[in-house]
Amino acid sequence: MPYLLRRLGALVIVLVVSSFVVFSGMYLAPGSPEQFLVQGRTVSPEVLAAIRQQYGLDDPFLVRYWNWIMGAVQGDFGRSLVTQQDVGALVASRVPTTLYLVLYSALLIAILGVGLGVLAATRSGVFEKLIVLGSNLGFAVPTFFAALILMAIFGVGLGWFPVSGSGQGFADRIWHLTLPALALSFPSIAVVARITRTSVREEQGSEHVIMAVARGLPKRFVLWRHTIRNSMLPVVTILGTHVAGLLAAAFVIEYAFTLDGIGSLLVNSVQKKDFAVVQAIALIMVLAFGLINLLVDLLYAVIDPRVRLAKGAQS
Repeated sequence: MPYLLRRLGALVIVLVVSSFVVFSGMYLAPGSPEQFLVQGRTVSPEVLAAIRQQYGLDDPFLVRYWNWIMGAVQGDFGRSLVTQQDVGALVASRVPTTLYLVLYSALLIAILGVGLGVLAATRSGVFEKLIVLGSNLGFAVPTFFAALILMAIFGVGLGWFPVSGSGQGFADRIWHLTLPALALSFPSIAVVARITRTSVREEQGSEHVIMAVARGLPKRFVLWRHTIRNSMLPVVTILGTHVAGLLAAAFVIEYAFTLDGIGSLLVNSVQKKDFAVVQAIALIMVLAFGLINLLVDLLYAVIDPRVRLAKGAQS
């Protein structure tokens, strides 16, 4: 419990610092909100002053930041400068698509990455060479190029999957998001498979595994209870990092497949200097990244009890 409280406290500090950096960065960027609002028209100083007062732009910087962060804590991110919609409602309408895409991709990474890595480590020969070749290919192929290849083959060529839109309902969403999820997860699957293969191979040569085999324990029991479980710490670390990174990489796939997620919304908002929307999405991404890292730390104790004991001793 003390360890969990410390990690939650650290997450709160990261969120506060990140929110300040995001808020500051948007106002340090070239241009200003009032310049966008007037759309290049020449207006009188009185009109400009009224615009600044309406959006709180004439308040001191720290006051604007405090009002924004207090509103964000209560779920109020302000109003969009472009659409005049409530930012919270605007972002919430885009979250389901990105959430489906990221969770689908994370599931593919966990199942295919870890599964292929374990198979490559436990089965030598042509099968292992094919997995190694595939992982090398995954390193080399950019996400956007993978999306184009998948659309050309399975979308346009074979017609198995749609190449645009996010669908309606659970089954239709899964069908529409299959190609985007594969394109988004393809490089990460290659990395996780390579790390898993190496980790399992190293664990197979460890002393406790050799002793377990020498005692006559069933090979399947030794494989799952000793080899795979003890090799998962580095795999969980790289898996958590890549899953967290899916949020940042999703905007490329959302643009390629014309999905209505928060990634495409973020790109459009940056281009139009819609400050409130950019700040809200950036804060959500930082929060998601922090929560995933926290989950990875907690999984360490589940996978290896020695980690839990070490944390208890430090506390």
